[in-house]
Amino acid sequence: MSTLPNCPECDSEYTYENGHLYVCPECAHEWSPDAVTGEADQERVVRDCNGNVLNSGDTVTVIKDLKVKGTSSVVKVGTKVRNIRIVDGDHDIDCKIDGIGPMSLKSEFVKKA
Repeated sequence: MSTLPNCPECDSEYTYENGHLYVCPECAHEWSPDAVTGEADQERVVRDCNGNVLNSGDTVTVIKDLKVKGTSSVVKVGTKVRNIRIVDGDHDIDCKIDGIGPMSLKSEFVKKA
């Protein structure tokens, strides 16, 4: 029987394989075998709607009217957003928009200015 690595989150020894991922039944953490060997230590690349690489500090333009959740406000097409920050998660851009305030945006709805 092959030995599986302990969970990197909670160090549980009860990990199991589910398809091509390792799963911890105690904390529900999932990771790929590449992460164990260190092959997945590459930095995440975030791209805009045209495929251009976005970096923190860039200026982007909104390409679609975006409703602001919980309000009746809308971020209009063509709104320029300066000094973005790239973060992990579903909404991978943190920024401040004039007249609206701090927001998180998805990179698929912006283009690099």
